[in-house]
Amino acid sequence: MTVSHLNTFLLEASVILLVAVVAVRLSTRSGLPSLLLYLGIGVALGQDGLGVTFNNASLTQVLGYAALVVILAEGGLKTNWREIRPVVPAASVLATFGVGISVFVTAAGAHFLVGTDWRESLLLGAIVSSTDAAAVFSVLRTVPLPARLSGLLEAESGFNDAPVVILVAAFATAGPFDAWYVLVGSILAELAIGAAVGWAVGRLGALGLRKVALPSSGLYPIAVLALTVLAYAGGALLHGSGFLAVYVCAVLLGNAKLPHGPAVRGFADGLAWIGQIGMFVLLGLLCNPATMGSAVWAAVVIGSVLVLVARPLSVVATLTPFKLPWREQALLSWAGLRGAVPIVLATIPLVADVPHAADVFNIVFILVVLFTLLQGPTLPWLARQLRISEGALGQDLGIESAPLERLHGQLLSVALAPGSRMSGVEVGELRLPAGAAVTLVVRDGSSFVPDRATVLRSGDELLVVTTETVAEATERRLRAVDKGGKLAGWLHGK
Repeated sequence: MTVSHLNTFLLEASVILLVAVVAVRLSTRSGLPSLLLYLGIGVALGQDGLGVTFNNASLTQVLGYAALVVILAEGGLKTNWREIRPVVPAASVLATFGVGISVFVTAAGAHFLVGTDWRESLLLGAIVSSTDAAAVFSVLRTVPLPARLSGLLEAESGFNDAPVVILVAAFATAGPFDAWYVLVGSILAELAIGAAVGWAVGRLGALGLRKVALPSSGLYPIAVLALTVLAYAGGALLHGSGFLAVYVCAVLLGNAKLPHGPAVRGFADGLAWIGQIGMFVLLGLLCNPATMGSAVWAAVVIGSVLVLVARPLSVVATLTPFKLPWREQALLSWAGLRGAVPIVLATIPLVADVPHAADVFNIVFILVVLFTLLQGPTLPWLARQLRISEGALGQDLGIESAPLERLHGQLLSVALAPGSRMSGVEVGELRLPAGAAVTLVVRDGSSFVPDRATVLRSGDELLVVTTETVAEATERRLRAVDKGGKLAGWLHGK
């Protein structure tokens, strides 16, 4: 590649990114996941559009995996462990046994209703059985959900990629399938190794980042991203699930109260957007609309079996023992949106030269587009009809910490979210530990030094200075007042 080629590539890439950023605004207004618009950009650029020829499935798969690592890392960093901890057992069962039910029910529908052979049917069932958190929450941004339900959706989407990837790789082999108990054992072993690697890297990484004060705040996001990638690579090289490793590692790091936490999450969020845009544009380029007409009927039938039979059956079978209300089960059944993972997984049989691999890719591509168009806009409506949004929790208190190594102190930047019970509380009523003080308040774009009688309001940003010894106690106290108001600490000893 010459400098001239580089200049042309940078020009094209920047234009695509800008168009994609504008598309996010359009998707927000329309209620559609932005992935559809990104796919549309790729199709418009392709051979049936502007004439760009791209048929490298192997490169698409590699870049897709890299994008999925970043997307899972971003999702894990934003996952609130306190919200998902109570539902981890339910999410784990849904992401493993539930996925198995969905795979085989969908495969049976493909075999008996469409006429595909069992190998192709199982491959299709495995590919389309993974849900996508980005697609779900892109249409639920304006619909607040109870913490239990949102946590269950997040945890399921973070866990179910791993077993699905293993199943697709097993069904895409040319030889005979392994016995079912060998396949189940392999899945459990890979999940265990991935979880162990992710836990080890996440715990050790969090310990190291808390002990070592880096000279620049911009280094923290880089270090956290490097740790999540290390978890993925380490898990994969040890024959474990790299995807589960990166998610577990990111959850631990995201909940470890590291310095500059919001900056880390913002950096990961930007990289995840770039990953999604690049991945879906490439997938759109890879498809050939002229050859997809024959796959529409199969996609409609298989998608209908998946959405109307397989997904509800897997939800009811796995979550009924956890006494989940039927309304929440109904929403979870309809909320099984497909997105990045199925289309990327559909490139695996293409790279492996599996018979009918092109048909599988076309069916998956059309299925994702059609059923995202159907489920995406109707999901918020269904949540309102089921009254799922009632009793939703407000946003968590945003606290960013920065170490003052030479001064043996900490700076806490605190943002009061709408609905925070800290609103209406006087600064003196915060009762912060000795060694901590609110030194600055930013309100409506102006800053001032508060006194003990200053009344806080929603939307305020506070600058709290604290010594190292009471930094954690100060943060706990701020979160307690955010949840319990000025009486936090007097009631129930909290």
